[in-house]
Amino acid sequence: MSDEFPPTAFYFELRFDPKGGIHDVAFQEAAGLGVEMETEPYREGGENRFVHLLPKSVKSPRLTLKRGVAAADSGLVKWCKDVLEGGFTRRIKPQQIELRLLAREGEPLRSWIFDNAYPVKWSVTEFRSNKNEVALETVELAYTTAVRKL
Repeated sequence: MSDEFPPTAFYFELRFDPKGGIHDVAFQEAAGLGVEMETEPYREGGENRFVHLLPKSVKSPRLTLKRGVAAADSGLVKWCKDVLEGGFTRRIKPQQIELRLLAREGEPLRSWIFDNAYPVKWSVTEFRSNKNEVALETVELAYTTAVRKL
């Protein structure tokens, strides 16, 4: 494994659970790595100098993936369509997703596993006739836990 630090943020790959039928791995952007503890303010009687912040729960942001608009037969597009346009008539099939930050040689420097991920939003950038840009699609995924592997 490479000892290059700090690593570059542009060389990464996503891997979906192979049993889920999603083989899309090329994305322009992956965001939403993080964790935050929610707190609840508590005002102690007679103490007016500060407010206690009591730990409540831990939450994670949505995993946001961006890329050029994919073909209609893309596994990710089909999965999003099934979940978001299915009207809850079909069971949501969560996926395990692995995000790998890669070294120059393609070896993983860091890796995160997102369990029970499923799409909660899909959108396409606006089309403008006065811009020369690639049409991007954005997929937002909710997940239960994110664990760093390496």
